[in-house]
Amino acid sequence: MSDNKPKEQNSIPTSKVERSAKFVTTGLKIGGNYIKHYSKKLFNPDLDRSELNEDNATDIYQSLSELKGSALKVAQMLSMDKNLLPQAYVDKFSQSQYNAPPLSGPLIVQTFKKYFGKTPEQIYDKFNIRSTNAASIGQVHQAELNGKKLAVKIQYPGVGDSISSDLKLIKPFAFRMLGMSEKELDVYMKEVEERLLEETDYELEVRRSIEFSIACKVLDNVVFPDYYPDLSSKRIITMDWLEGIHLKEFLATNPLQELRDRIGQALWDFYNYQQHELRAVHADPHPGNFLITPNGKLGVIDFGCIKVMPDDFYYPFFSLTSTNLFADKEETIKAFRKLEMILPSDTPQQVNFYHELYKQMISLFAKPYITDVFDFSDKAFFDDLFGFGEKVAKMPEFKQARGVKHFIYINRTNFGLYNILHELKARVKTDTYKPHVQELDQVE
Repeated sequence: MSDNKPKEQNSIPTSKVERSAKFVTTGLKIGGNYIKHYSKKLFNPDLDRSELNEDNATDIYQSLSELKGSALKVAQMLSMDKNLLPQAYVDKFSQSQYNAPPLSGPLIVQTFKKYFGKTPEQIYDKFNIRSTNAASIGQVHQAELNGKKLAVKIQYPGVGDSISSDLKLIKPFAFRMLGMSEKELDVYMKEVEERLLEETDYELEVRRSIEFSIACKVLDNVVFPDYYPDLSSKRIITMDWLEGIHLKEFLATNPLQELRDRIGQALWDFYNYQQHELRAVHADPHPGNFLITPNGKLGVIDFGCIKVMPDDFYYPFFSLTSTNLFADKEETIKAFRKLEMILPSDTPQQVNFYHELYKQMISLFAKPYITDVFDFSDKAFFDDLFGFGEKVAKMPEFKQARGVKHFIYINRTNFGLYNILHELKARVKTDTYKPHVQELDQVE
């Protein structure tokens, strides 16, 4: 039987020079791909970009997966947005969600010695040196201590120290893939950098994981592992091992609609409870961060990326889902201004243009919120949603960056949630969020 697991890495480039060299090499490969594409196009003018996208996606992913860290994390984030990249990039980058090349045994032992002064075998009764999952920032191993099965997450060497320099290095690739303006890209990168610095601080993740799992224990059908601070450090986390399978494996079992709905409901309630009760949200809703347990519950296994919502964002943002707000144009425009969706420099004509366009956009996005039950298998809804997004992305009026920085992770979270619910084809009681929402009709 062949082993389809990615090949182990014996080393990771950690110095700025080594990592820069890897990006330069990848850039040369991409340049070669373009030369090959346009040479073929001379003889076949109708040639599309699918082969070019496939070659570029393969070369970029191979480079990022060897570098690990923030560069690979950005690829993972981009893979969640079906609207942002060609399908070849989405397919390749989505491997970073839980199937990136893992570290070799010697590197793992070296990491334990650095942070605990001991090998894994001196800490746990049993430790599997082969990882069960490897993603963008770290990989997970199975261990045992005092008869309890544990999951041990180990961060890749040098990841936390290379975030700022890596993001500068991937900027040219982001320009090419996303077509953003430099100003918009700078806002995006700054917010991403702040979250990634938090995400690589495993001591912070342990504290947040404990706080969030305690706060969310009131929710039905959502389970969390226990965390062990004494067996954790700046770059290593020890938690309970949760039995279960990831979404892709779950869907391959062709689960009953009742079970799809239960998991979807748990996911919907989990996110809406956080947003409205905790004013902070698990902002990394990719399938690799969730498990479906053998008894049909949603297991949440990663709280590394948390986005806190300040009041000056929370109130105007969620007021836009109110069924009453759009009846008052002045209040609606006030909310748009607070969120920097309408700018002080906009002319009256531009204000009217953006007001009408945003109303259409939000009315479409908020459909699940203005009904009691929503069927997320509705293909027409998602076609309309993504089609509208594509149309807006091509408008010259949106070349200028709009929206406060908080939109980056909150939009990512909400669209990630919608995408998972769509994959589940779940029917969800969407009005369960209402008891958690305070009065939002008026924007202060």
